[in-house]
Amino acid sequence: MSSLSATPTHKRNITNFRKLLINQNEFTFVHIMIFADTIANYWPQWLSWNAATPVFIFIIIVITIFFARLADRLLQGYFNKASLKLRVDPTGYRLLRHLIVAAIYILGLIVVISSIPQLRTLSVALFAGAGFAGIIIGFAAQSTLANIVSGISLAVFHPFRVGDIVTIHNEYGTISDLTLRHTVVVTWDNRRLIIPNSIISEEAIINWSIEDPTVIWPVNIGISYDSNIDLARSIMEDKARDHPNVMDHYEVSRVHPEVIQGSEIKVLLTELGDFALNLRLMFWVRDRSLAYFTGCELMESIKKRFDVEGIEIPYPYRTILYKKDMHPNAERKQEAGGSGTGAGTGIGVGAPGLHFQETSELPGDLSGPDE
Repeated sequence: MSSLSATPTHKRNITNFRKLLINQNEFTFVHIMIFADTIANYWPQWLSWNAATPVFIFIIIVITIFFARLADRLLQGYFNKASLKLRVDPTGYRLLRHLIVAAIYILGLIVVISSIPQLRTLSVALFAGAGFAGIIIGFAAQSTLANIVSGISLAVFHPFRVGDIVTIHNEYGTISDLTLRHTVVVTWDNRRLIIPNSIISEEAIINWSIEDPTVIWPVNIGISYDSNIDLARSIMEDKARDHPNVMDHYEVSRVHPEVIQGSEIKVLLTELGDFALNLRLMFWVRDRSLAYFTGCELMESIKKRFDVEGIEIPYPYRTILYKKDMHPNAERKQEAGGSGTGAGTGIGVGAPGLHFQETSELPGDLSGPDE
């Protein structure tokens, strides 16, 4: 560490500097160099490290943050324009933008570490023991590394793209962003669903937008057994054809030429249920975002038309039969045989709001339970 006292050499430098200022009218670069050398000799080492190094580190941090944000904005604007002009998938561009920004931050961190002697020595020691340190870091950042690797895999293999409509974790939404760590899904009710990439890579995803966005959407309606099936089918088909979101044969054949004319809208009897004939209306829509609301509107219009035409959509109901009513001869034979006891149990399931109870009768009692 240098002392504040001036040596004979330093005194001669100051004297020469004064002579140069007195003898010459010009203040040249040589004067500046001599003056800087003189000041450096008097500047204590502890002050140079404690003051200059923190200032330098602060400047590097500010510059790193500034250039990272600037690069992020410039790349985002450039990639958006390129995607619109070239009509290419922006998913890979987004991941590349995040990688460039991360590289800028890493470069700034390296410069900061290199400017501090203690950290520089520590970093050299860590690199010397890189094998052991790598194992420790690998265990500590296992989930983070898995998300990064999965994010790169998603960007390379493209199971979905930014802007695709997907169903994941029983959530329906649109992919809005893909980062190194997570994927952002904007759900149908405008929630932001943030899912780690490692989870998405192991999840089954329904991609409604990949290759062909058209969708066959079902609407299930039950009618009573007494209703006219042909009339109900005709009403359901007419309502579907009149809806503006339902694709006609010309629109469907442009995407699926194998579809026969007249089969783009179908009404099938899918089940003879306990209390209803279950009909299923199937129709084409242009994409998944229109399917749900179109199905709801068709259900409402079909119900109103059924009311006009007298087609019943029934409530659940059951027909109740008691055991002694089903086998009266067996009860009489049992009574004639003189057996000690006999039982008739009321069984069955009723419609909501109807109460039933089990009853026991003595031999020869043929009357039913109180109603």
